[in-house]
Parts: sequence; structure tokens; C-alpha cells
Amino acid sequence: MQIHWLEQTEADVPAGEEWLSASEALRSHGIFFAKRRNDWRLGRWTAKKAWAAYLKLPCEPQVFREIEIRPAPSGAPVLFYKNNPAGATISLSHRDGTAHCAIAPSGGILGCDLEIVEPRSEAFLADYFTAEEQALVAHAPAADRSRLLALLWSAKESALKALHEGLRLDTRCMIAEPAESSAGLDGWHPLQVRHTEGQIYQGWWQQAGNFVRTVVASPAPDVPILLTQEYSRSEEQQILNTSV
Repeated sequence: MQIHWLEQTEADVPAGEEWLSASEALRSHGIFFAKRRNDWRLGRWTAKKAWAAYLKLPCEPQVFREIEIRPAPSGAPVLFYKNNPAGATISLSHRDGTAHCAIAPSGGILGCDLEIVEPRSEAFLADYFTAEEQALVAHAPAADRSRLLALLWSAKESALKALHEGLRLDTRCMIAEPAESSAGLDGWHPLQVRHTEGQIYQGWWQQAGNFVRTVVASPAPDVPILLTQEYSRSEEQQILNTSV
């Protein structure tokens, strides 16, 4: 299965709301905590921009208003275009002012996650990871443990999102098994996540600076493809100017 992806930061999000649909604008006004509202807007902007790039649509406010991300009963994001299901599966993640969106053909199982490499406590390792994962971290070089822990946590999150369960499930029901060698295109490395009931989800991981990205899917995905947009920089600036 082919997966495309895109990331955006808070600095990329227009200040205005001309790019939001009417219902999204109402939702935005109803979020009173600034951080939560900023994260919500960042996720919507990233998903809309990813879908526009996926279809090679122009980066214009009227186009973005026709793209909506609605929550499924599970809370998972569902993509609509012109008020109809968009014919694609998406997954969203955001961390520290950056959002990641993955897109796959409709009908596939998909989950993505974005994490920061940072120190984690021993209690975090003991509470959320299986014995196999704890052993993997314990045997890693000390300088690599923070990165490995972020990677394992991100892979679990991706698999739980693919199941549309998120952190409602015990994270120890998923066992992440990343590969360090045989990197694919653009520095992506293969990984798999095993459910304790037997299911296996294939995916990829990549580190860029202090971020670790993961994605899992079923059927097994090809190396993720970074989305690029065909319109010019002046056309992109047009939406930013219009939305201010």
C-alpha cells in the first residue's frame, strides 16, 4: 500500500479562518484553551494541505473550505471533500508545534505518530512497555536510550491509532520491533508492531533532528512518500495573505 505524508508547524497556519469550513470555524471558536485551539487548527491545516497536495489542488481558501476533517465515533479523523467521504484514510499526530499527516487509499488501516526524543523516567518505561521492550532499552547504549524509547512509544501510538483505539487500550498489548539496518528511501527504516493477540502491523520509522516519525498500515505499506505541491510559492503566499 502506498502512503503519503506531510508535516506543518504552527508558523505555517494562517491567522484567519477563511480556510476553515463554517462548522470548523464554529468549532474553533468553541475551544477556549489557546494551546488546545492551536493544536486543533494546526492539525486541520496540515490535513487540508496534505489532501490538497495529494490531489494537486490549488492552495486557495475556497478549496480548503471544502475539505473537512470530522471525527468518527471512535474519535479517529475522517476526511471529507465537498461534503462527501474523500475516498482516503488519514491519520494525524502533533507534538511541540509540529503536526504530521499520513494519507492512504480508502479501505486501508493506517496510523501515524510524531514524538520528540527526550529523557523519560524509569517509571514511564516500567508502566507502559512490555518485558521485551524494556530489555531492548536496557541493552541499548546509554546515549541511544532516549531515541529508542521515543521510537518504541511512537510505534505503539501508531498501531493503537490504526486500531482506532488510541490510549484506551493498555499500551503493553502492542510490542514494537524496529529495525536499525536496511534503511529505505529517504532514511526510513522498517518496523513492525505485534499485538499480543497475534496480529502484526508493518510500518516504517524515521528520525529527523529531535523528532521521530512512525507509520504503520495494513496491507503492508511501501516506503512513505513526502507530499509536494505543484503550485508556485506565490500561489501559496496568496492563501496566507488572504487569511490574515
